Amino acid sequence: MSDVVPDAATRPLRVLMVAARYLPDLGGIETHIHEIGRRLAATGEVELTVLATDRTRRRAALEQVDGYTVVRRPAYPEHRDFYFSPGVPRYVLQNQVDLVHCQGIHTLVPPMAMIAARTKPVPYMVTFHTGGHSDPVRNRARSTQWRLLAPLLRSASALVAVSRFEQDMFQQVTGLPEARFRVIQNGGSLPPLEMATNRTPGVMVSSGRLEHYKGHHRVIEALPQLRRLHPGATLRILGSGPYEQELRALVQRLGLEDAVTIGSIPPGDRSAMATELARAQVFVTMSDYEAHPVAVMEALASGLPVVGLDVAGVGDLVRDGHVTGVAPGSSSAQVAATIAQVMASEVRPTLELPTWDGAAARLLELYRELVPRRTTGPSARVDGGRR
Repeated sequence: MSDVVPDAATRPLRVLMVAARYLPDLGGIETHIHEIGRRLAATGEVELTVLATDRTRRRAALEQVDGYTVVRRPAYPEHRDFYFSPGVPRYVLQNQVDLVHCQGIHTLVPPMAMIAARTKPVPYMVTFHTGGHSDPVRNRARSTQWRLLAPLLRSASALVAVSRFEQDMFQQVTGLPEARFRVIQNGGSLPPLEMATNRTPGVMVSSGRLEHYKGHHRVIEALPQLRRLHPGATLRILGSGPYEQELRALVQRLGLEDAVTIGSIPPGDRSAMATELARAQVFVTMSDYEAHPVAVMEALASGLPVVGLDVAGVGDLVRDGHVTGVAPGSSSAQVAATIAQVMASEVRPTLELPTWDGAAARLLELYRELVPRRTTGPSARVDGGRR
């Protein structure tokens, strides 16, 4: 056995990707990490470890997933979203890595990882992945939270936004020039269908965690008016969460039990999501805040037209021509009229959408830039995990 240590210029780049949550928890950040992670691992240039927390204390502390390593450390408390995890900074300090990449910024995990990286020291970068919250107090506190994090963000080697909206917001927060930021949008690929599925006229899908700010209730409230314009229209809400009972009560109050179904798809069952989207005629998102929603990108990638509230990251997609926008404050009748107009349209423009392959390739280029002492093999490429 050789005792020679691989030269730092030729061995894979050791990246520690830190996040509050990872699969089987399901959400945009979790999907982003998995889709990007398996593509980076497939290049052979990156030795990737995902460091996440586990509030349940029942998941595997160490596992291999699609060519990369997942490490979980306990987080407290179990039933709140603070994600206080002393094991995160301890892992950063005790393990040799070339770069720490924080995925997400809204919990205690990123600042603990950034402080540990700066203490070690090792270069670190941040992808923001900002999100909304159903608690108005928490939403109002966001701007204060970002300002408190600004010194750590200014010390980062790179800052990545998933939308132009996010970049503009954090340029104002940090006072940093545009050159310090990158915009790397989410992709939205889904597995191919096992059998042909026909779209059903009048079927809408609204997907996402069942929280008030996600706006599922706005789609329900628009349905009676929509059914006057498009008789037989129905709504399928896909998700789970604390707002479910309120949504079911609203459905009952409006007498829409025969027109609305609420259910969830098991985490990671992307084939089931692909099938649901293939059956629908339109995807609707009325969320108050999305940085760059993976669910919308999946709908667009499946060829499904999207109607969305023209705010935050969805507003970027409206201006890019990918989403039909609904102005904030629109009435239920206005929402219904917009959906009916999209349902009546036969035009389905060909869209040049961001892809996970493209996002992984741009991230790999950024890694190379941040750790330039490494050499790059000519055969390395990003292609969705196939080499």
